[in-house]
Amino acid sequence: MIDLYEAKQAITGMDAELTALGKSMDLPAIDARLSALMTQSEDPAFWNDQKSAQKVLKEQTILKRKRSRYDEVKEELDDVSVMYELAEEGEGMDELEQMLGAFQEKFEDFKLEMLLSGEYDSNNAIISLHPGAGGTESHDWASMLLRMYTRWAEARGYKIKQLDYQPGDIAGIKSATLLIEGINAYGYLKTERGVHRLVRISPFDSSGRRHTSFASLDVTPEVDDSVEIEINPDDIRVDTYRSSGAGGQHVNKTSSAIRITHLPTGVVVQCQNERSQHQNREVAMNMLKSKLVEIMAQEQKEKLEDVVGDYSQIAWGSQIRSYVFHPYTMVKDHRTGVEVGNIQTVMDGDLDRFMNAELRKEAADASAI
Repeated sequence: MIDLYEAKQAITGMDAELTALGKSMDLPAIDARLSALMTQSEDPAFWNDQKSAQKVLKEQTILKRKRSRYDEVKEELDDVSVMYELAEEGEGMDELEQMLGAFQEKFEDFKLEMLLSGEYDSNNAIISLHPGAGGTESHDWASMLLRMYTRWAEARGYKIKQLDYQPGDIAGIKSATLLIEGINAYGYLKTERGVHRLVRISPFDSSGRRHTSFASLDVTPEVDDSVEIEINPDDIRVDTYRSSGAGGQHVNKTSSAIRITHLPTGVVVQCQNERSQHQNREVAMNMLKSKLVEIMAQEQKEKLEDVVGDYSQIAWGSQIRSYVFHPYTMVKDHRTGVEVGNIQTVMDGDLDRFMNAELRKEAADASAI
């Protein structure tokens, strides 16, 4: 049974935090900006400039979500406070306990969402998976991670579009690139960038020995045409190749897939999802632009390797997380220390606790500077 004094302390504390969050969000400024954007969108000439219109609508969607999320949380907290008053009079103690517990979880999620205030955090995300050394074993591990992130995105209601897929010779994948579409997709997935380590009894080893495999995840925000960046044609090399994987007869008959290498940075992007070489080139150029925009946003030159996903050492000592299937089951994040014993739920996409812990850590590190 919940203690009324502890409940009161929890409610008072959350009310103070919510008030502080409202001030930091500058709610009057959000309301004023939404009003200005609404005025713009009602202008008869609004759609004359498609790029500008899309930019306005995107900003409007993001600000509306922030405002509505705050109002929703404030309303729920008021409901909890009313239930507390009833409990003080001897009614609804069980209901208070249930409401308070559920609200505390929602409040933590809300606070984390408010941490996603980076320039590109609200954008869609482009994720690329690459196996480390080890052939079939690491190829299979990369495909397991692909399934894991697909399940996570589906659970959040995000849209998933396959941009590139290179199957392994025997099993798994040599590489895969997905576009994850949804608000804050990049803000959450950026915490997953790095090397992931697997320990298990290999299904490909007839002797039943334990194997360690590695795969890397690269994450960049998708940027739209409103972001200005010039790419010198002399700085890129474009290669065509025959598409592989799903797609029907068309992908097996034409060299429509595109690989673009940005020579100054070494960034490589590729796309085979679209039906024509022209469409694949357009998507690949947008992927390259997204990577270069993020590189340019980094102030410290030594971070370049992290941003472009050039994990030259996809091996021991460089992993952000370990997934152990044998001799015990555990998933451990080496940055935050978060551990989970039920590995299957993690492989089915239950990643929020890892992402949330890393977001909190990043926020704490930033406030300490």
